[in-house]
Amino acid sequence: MGFLWLLVGGIWMGERPVVQVALDFVDFDRAMDVAKVCVSKGVDWIEVGTPLIKAEGLECVRKFRRAFPKVVIVADMKVVDTGACEVEIAAKAGADVVVVLGVSDDSTIADAVKEAQRYGVKIMVDLLGVGHDNVIGRAREVEAMGVHYVVSHLSIDEQMRGAVVGDGISLLKGAVGVPVAAAGGLDACSVSDACRSGADILIIGSAITKRGDVGAAVDEIFACLSGGFKGVDRRAHKLDEARGIFLKVSTPNICDAMHGLGAMNGILPLTLGRKMVGRAVTVRAMNGDWSKPVRAIDGAKKGDVIVIDADGGDAALWGELASYSAVGRGVSGVVIDGTIRDIDVIRKMEFSAFARHVRPNAGEAKGFGEIGVRVNCGGQVVCDGDFVVGDDNGVVVVPASDAVEVANRAMSVFENEERIRAEIVKGEGGTLSGVLKLEKWETVGRG
Repeated sequence: MGFLWLLVGGIWMGERPVVQVALDFVDFDRAMDVAKVCVSKGVDWIEVGTPLIKAEGLECVRKFRRAFPKVVIVADMKVVDTGACEVEIAAKAGADVVVVLGVSDDSTIADAVKEAQRYGVKIMVDLLGVGHDNVIGRAREVEAMGVHYVVSHLSIDEQMRGAVVGDGISLLKGAVGVPVAAAGGLDACSVSDACRSGADILIIGSAITKRGDVGAAVDEIFACLSGGFKGVDRRAHKLDEARGIFLKVSTPNICDAMHGLGAMNGILPLTLGRKMVGRAVTVRAMNGDWSKPVRAIDGAKKGDVIVIDADGGDAALWGELASYSAVGRGVSGVVIDGTIRDIDVIRKMEFSAFARHVRPNAGEAKGFGEIGVRVNCGGQVVCDGDFVVGDDNGVVVVPASDAVEVANRAMSVFENEERIRAEIVKGEGGTLSGVLKLEKWETVGRG
């Protein structure tokens, strides 16, 4: 690519940041396939991720060393004890760089540095887990011990809560003299920002490894670094951005992100092919009493979802006229733990409707109930303002306080499923169990 390369700590680094791909897989074959594409596209360093080392052992480092004799191999051992021992075995396996955690005891890091000198390898200290107030101080301490690189690492959990790699890199860069690596959610949208902040090494994982077309993902990264491309942010960082992700992912994706929680029980989709996403306007109503559900429409904002707790009642409290009223207000849909009617007309209107029962009999407007209170709908607690997402699979509730994190985790699930789908489709006779290697990872019996 025409960049000037300089020898830093015994390893060649260039005017642009080093691009390091983190292979955080648990299957060697998949990791090797991705690595081959990455190296062919110009990725500089290959990181053998912690999950891969734990799943396959250091033999996988040896295999990468043989496959890519001229590429820098980083063994992400996350050493936290017995520094000399772990550096020795990683070096003997063929690693050029061994990762040690900054939270380790000083003696562990010092021993790791001494062993690295003995075997001619480099130590990269990952500052993951070091308190934000102590990152600069700890970086200076480990630099004084002789480490070769430090990593500003935004944890996955922080990423899911909407945090981004920011000023930490520039502050770290100004505090130490060793090269600084940036890790944690970097993608085609954020690598250029990390570069401008002074990062010497860009550690990129899922933005490459979860893509069905790995080569295209690498091309986007390099295009960003050359200033010719700016990717779309795949993550939500604040509450009003969560809705866009919920529109893209499915309710199964969201439930997976919530560890199986959030799904309403017995609430059925009645207008198929419609996607509903909005903030809840909650209603508690008596069986068949349609007064409060209709009045809730008046206070709803565009995009809101009316959520009605009628305790599973068998008399309709929503129908054609309420739906016309809701559409006029821009309401996204209605969810009823009770009964709806006029569903034939509602389907023609293409208004999103979910309910426990469909029956022609209606109740009366008596005026009992409450609006904007905590309700129970389909076995799920729903508070006014919570996110409600519905599709052909059903309805899921996401508490407003967790919406950013759940949206980001759901996007991660979505991306992972896209990758698996691509592998099934492109493989001759590929199956889900084969791609996931289920036989290998089934729980070992304990007698």
